[in-house]
Amino acid sequence: MLSVPLFGDRQRYGQTPLPGDPCWREWLSIYEKFYLATQHEGVRKIVNHSGYKVMRLLDLSGKSILEIGPGTIAHMPWWRGWPARYDLFDVNEGMMAEAVKVLATKSIAYETYLRSPSDEVALPFPPAHYDVIVSFYSLEHLHPLDRYVAEITRILKPGGHVIGAIPCEGGIGWGLGRLLTTRRWLIKNSTIDPDKWVCWEHPNFADAIVASLDAFLERAHVSCFPFFFLPLIDPNLILRFLYRKV
Repeated sequence: MLSVPLFGDRQRYGQTPLPGDPCWREWLSIYEKFYLATQHEGVRKIVNHSGYKVMRLLDLSGKSILEIGPGTIAHMPWWRGWPARYDLFDVNEGMMAEAVKVLATKSIAYETYLRSPSDEVALPFPPAHYDVIVSFYSLEHLHPLDRYVAEITRILKPGGHVIGAIPCEGGIGWGLGRLLTTRRWLIKNSTIDPDKWVCWEHPNFADAIVASLDAFLERAHVSCFPFFFLPLIDPNLILRFLYRKV
């Protein structure tokens, strides 16, 4: 079936990593190497940056912000204004350290929150705590999705915003792109089974993410790249979003 090399063998492996699975253990051990080697150059850099441009839509001046899965905060060049504080929430200690380096150069106040994969879905923040939640290329990883989006909504102040981007996972454009890039990298640099890995690394398709955000929040902006005139998952690569809590 064509869907397996494009989107993984989801019928066989499901959406949740099996405890102690050797492929998943290997993936966790090489994730940082993979991210730094593949996300900041060539076509992948262009694709990622296309999502970051959505930051132009929101003034961050004086805001309290939480970013989920901050990476290297590569969207900072598209910021409007400087936040009062910028907290970080991640599952990878190495990547968290990279984000902290970026904030330190700008003298921005921050706190870090490292989540263990075994932790509960509940986010460790009180209700209505943040003005803005930032999430670039993270929501596709969070399972069960609706519970995470409910938690994001809970910790967001009324009138606050959720902003970011996701890959058009589940679309033919994204599947073909991964077949030619990430899948080849995994085969060359690891013993990981790509048909298993993609099911667990990207459990959520883009249409399910949009449906979940629509269910909890008010849509302010949704656009796609590169075919912005076709607001569809197919054949696009990136979907940018801005939502508001009413």
